[in-house]
Amino acid sequence: MKSQLHLKKQLQVQGQQRFHKVMQKINIFWFRRDLRFYDNAGLYHALKSGLPVLPVFIFDEDIVGKLPRDDARVSFIHKTVSELKTQVEQSGSSLKVTFGKPLDVFRKLITEFSVSAVYTNRDYEPYARERDGRVGEFLRANAIKFHTFKDHVIFEKDEILKADGSPYTVFTPYSKKWKQQFTKYLISPYDSEKYISALYKCLPFELPTLEKLGYGRPEIKIPALKTDKEIIRNYEKNRDYPSINGTTRLGAHLRFGTASIREVTKVAFENSEVFLNELVWRNFFIDILWHFPNVVTDPFKKQYAFIEWRNNEEEFEKWRRGETGYPLVDAGMRELVQTGFMHNRVRMVAASFLVKHLLIDWRWGEAWFAGKLLDFELASNNGNWQWAAGTGCDAAPYFRVFNPESQQKKFDSKFEYIRKWAPEFNTSDYPARIVEHKFARERALAAYKKALSQN
Repeated sequence: MKSQLHLKKQLQVQGQQRFHKVMQKINIFWFRRDLRFYDNAGLYHALKSGLPVLPVFIFDEDIVGKLPRDDARVSFIHKTVSELKTQVEQSGSSLKVTFGKPLDVFRKLITEFSVSAVYTNRDYEPYARERDGRVGEFLRANAIKFHTFKDHVIFEKDEILKADGSPYTVFTPYSKKWKQQFTKYLISPYDSEKYISALYKCLPFELPTLEKLGYGRPEIKIPALKTDKEIIRNYEKNRDYPSINGTTRLGAHLRFGTASIREVTKVAFENSEVFLNELVWRNFFIDILWHFPNVVTDPFKKQYAFIEWRNNEEEFEKWRRGETGYPLVDAGMRELVQTGFMHNRVRMVAASFLVKHLLIDWRWGEAWFAGKLLDFELASNNGNWQWAAGTGCDAAPYFRVFNPESQQKKFDSKFEYIRKWAPEFNTSDYPARIVEHKFARERALAAYKKALSQN
């Protein structure tokens, strides 16, 4: 009986779609890393376009297909997309959700609907630029317009440049120019939610389950969106202490667009210069990735390409498991594996330890963080790892080597964070140090000096 009802419903949907294909032109809004209806630039322009708008989300096979079957980020996206779908169905529309390669999906969509234009928000990562180039070329070849908009950054591409027209590669002058522009132009939100009635009216589409997509439901969850002004006001005072709830946990929501960068930046501007600087760093790294896409695989500073990494796999495994014998590093690595999050200060210490103490290629650590961090964003992850390694733009100098012990004394003096994530610390079960700090520091300095002497 259930299968008959399901078949009947499918036939109704297909029949209605065939009818509208003949009778009605529509536009498509393609959701990507902007999973919200409020203050959504591309959605706003689509809804104001004058034609009914069909919202579409694609589980991109080239992205999610490479992730583990229990990846919490896929589960979060699925949950968020499901909530968006429920929301639009209250207005008589639906959200079409598919799995596949975007180009293949659009090949199919234009046979099912009479599409005039596709609207979406821009993504600046190399894969996304290539993907959008292929999709845009295909759509234009079929007389369909492809409109893209700025949404997940305040400034993009060539909007923050030096006087000579070249991109900034040092943060401080970039930040100064960024803030001048921000106060001058006063970024306003898009009232996209007001025009929800312009969505294409249709029967509900089927939402593939996580299981049907080939994924399970992980124990790790992304925390709910909460822009806590009190945390932001006290950000400068509390942000460096991992045992305190002093950071916003907004990273994943900015990554997937469940939070508006315009809204978050406005709150930061009004409450904390230090937190605002973190958002400017994020924009800076996205601009670096746009102008210098080679940083994905190569050091920004080419002279660091000659470093002779030790790349000891056994030591790398101990670092990943949080068994280095340095409790602040170990606590952070265990927090990452168990929760998908690591405190910002501890990220710097753990990254520096891998690169400087163990002389393991920063790209190994970057890839590990990419696979584990719920708030992973290519530009920030790459920029911060290259900063820690001394290989990036405006990076910490190569001779700056974090001392994990002094960092612990300064930022976790009562061992509260350490005891939470490495409870066997100070017992016979805790691993011995895999390397001594003084020896590791001198070895790292020698390796860097040797590499630089070859230029």
